[in-house]
Amino acid sequence: MTGVALFLAVFLACVVEAVEALTIVLAVGTTRGWSSALKGMSVALLALAVIIAALGPAVASLPLGVLRLVVGGLLLVFGLGWLRKAILRASGNKALHDEDAAFQREVLAARSASDERRPWVGDWYAFTLAFKGVLLEGLEVVFIALTFGSNQHNLPLAAVGAGLAVVVVAAVGMAVRAPLSRVPENTLKFGVGVMLTSFGLFWGAEGAGAHWPGADAALLVLIPLVLVFALLLVRVFRRTNAAPTVSGDHVPAKV
Repeated sequence: MTGVALFLAVFLACVVEAVEALTIVLAVGTTRGWSSALKGMSVALLALAVIIAALGPAVASLPLGVLRLVVGGLLLVFGLGWLRKAILRASGNKALHDEDAAFQREVLAARSASDERRPWVGDWYAFTLAFKGVLLEGLEVVFIALTFGSNQHNLPLAAVGAGLAVVVVAAVGMAVRAPLSRVPENTLKFGVGVMLTSFGLFWGAEGAGAHWPGADAALLVLIPLVLVFALLLVRVFRRTNAAPTVSGDHVPAKV
């Protein structure tokens, strides 16, 4: 796996998570006030830094075979989860993710929440919601960077990819003060799901003792195969969704 491929895989995956975290912070900040929201975000980022400092050396110290088996299994869990949702959305069986709608839901919830005050924190609701949103989405960013970087023995490059994704999304979002609805998030999630699933299969098999023909070059075949299979599933589920039942007067409900 080349440095460019590692960087792009981490960057694209982290962009998706950063957009979702940004939506929460923007909704809380514009509705309840920026002071408490930014404090919650800052505390979450500090917690993530501590987690990275604690887990990074531990993950990197694992034997390569064990590391690839564990990382491959975890990537398959994440990748198949993302890919499943992406296939359902692309086939019309699940609503497309809409950052504008998600932003409005967060705004409505923030406006209806109680105005509880705490020392230093200020608005407790704004603080906790920003903290939880950034921490949860940030944990996925940390996981992606650690697994890809450790497995390729290039944690600094993976960290740069993850950090740049967060900085770019945060800078654009704060500049426009609006959710990044023009980011093709559904397409990104489909592509990231394909990548995570492919790398999970590749590294999991290597960790279990398999040897891929052509070594890392096998990914150039594996990734397109996973993509083609996912697109075929989209076509199958789209036809199933559109096909009438035996009675001829009922269309199966969307998931």
